Amino acid sequence: MRTTKAARLLAAGAALTALTLLSACSSGSRHDNEAIGSKPPARPRVEAQGVNVLPGMPPVENREDLYSADRPNRLSPVVRNFPSRVYVPNTNSNTVTVLDPATYKIIDTIPVGRQPQHVVPSWDLKTLWVNNDLGNSLTPIDPRTGKAGKPVDVHDPYNLYFTPDGKYAVVMASMDRQLVFRDAHTMKVAKAVPVRCYGVNHADFSPDGRYFIVSCEFSGELLKVDTARMKVVAQQKLPYRGAMPQDVKISPDGKLFYIADMVANGLWILDGDTFAKPRFLYTGKGCHGLYISRDSREMYISNRGEGSISVFDFARNRLAEKWHLPGGGSPDMGGVSADGKVLWLSGRYNSEVYAIDTHTGRQLARIKVGSGPHGLAVYPQPGRYSLGHTGIFR
Repeated sequence: MRTTKAARLLAAGAALTALTLLSACSSGSRHDNEAIGSKPPARPRVEAQGVNVLPGMPPVENREDLYSADRPNRLSPVVRNFPSRVYVPNTNSNTVTVLDPATYKIIDTIPVGRQPQHVVPSWDLKTLWVNNDLGNSLTPIDPRTGKAGKPVDVHDPYNLYFTPDGKYAVVMASMDRQLVFRDAHTMKVAKAVPVRCYGVNHADFSPDGRYFIVSCEFSGELLKVDTARMKVVAQQKLPYRGAMPQDVKISPDGKLFYIADMVANGLWILDGDTFAKPRFLYTGKGCHGLYISRDSREMYISNRGEGSISVFDFARNRLAEKWHLPGGGSPDMGGVSADGKVLWLSGRYNSEVYAIDTHTGRQLARIKVGSGPHGLAVYPQPGRYSLGHTGIFR
């Protein structure tokens, strides 16, 4: 979400704290932790070797767990010798704060372009790209040295993803209302795809890489995009007035997409293949960021409007716990440490970063940074390649 919209969106969220059901869903009493709506039909099991992936994409390592390459400390040789750091883009300060996660200390402050939104690992894991949204540029950071390079001109780079074959970067040009496919290395435009929604924002890819789901935060819509054809093939309006979808993550088994909604205060649960009307699960006020645990058993959900983190259990298909930050806060975007023991989140409206124990939910540290911290990246992380955002690894 853009900083300039913050006041309006917080007010909208405050008016909906009592939300438990959506008008499009069936009535009747249900446990708040369980997803509303009928369960999707079971699908036949598909073995890894049977996945017909996007040409050029690395083979699916484990069809039953898309995050199997993200196990604790399973670092690629590319990043194995990189120092462990937390990179925090401060949207109002136009800087990136660099933290040492071992000491919780600030070790550097890097000036970047105007309104940096996210720090994004490149597909080949070698570069961190700072998305200077209003600066219309990407600042490369070498994660080996921590030094910034010369900015690259890219218009309206609110967020950044990479196609699973490593060929293209996909710029979420939110205000331009475009998905812009660019060369993953030079950032030269290959194709600009206009969209009929407002605020293209976050995304994640299907197991075979052949399509991806995109959230449109300002019009409350979802897109389905054919990766190879670079074409929007389906679009739907979320069944809640004022919906504001944010982060997108696919389930470990690849069957469902979870989309955070900070106005509906919970998760939309979507079958990406059928793209049918999604179910809904209430999590907490200002539901925003989604992060998978290193064992693929849980998903951490930041509820920015109430200073909490919900923990979703995939096997039980329900919320297992809720952790509240002591003294409140505004947990936003981040990532999980390489060993899986710490969840790092920016505190968007508190100029701080939170370190949270993933076993107990206890706050380990609260660190003051610049103004408006947003899409922080924990780096390096396990995985063979990056699909973008603050770190979606396969």
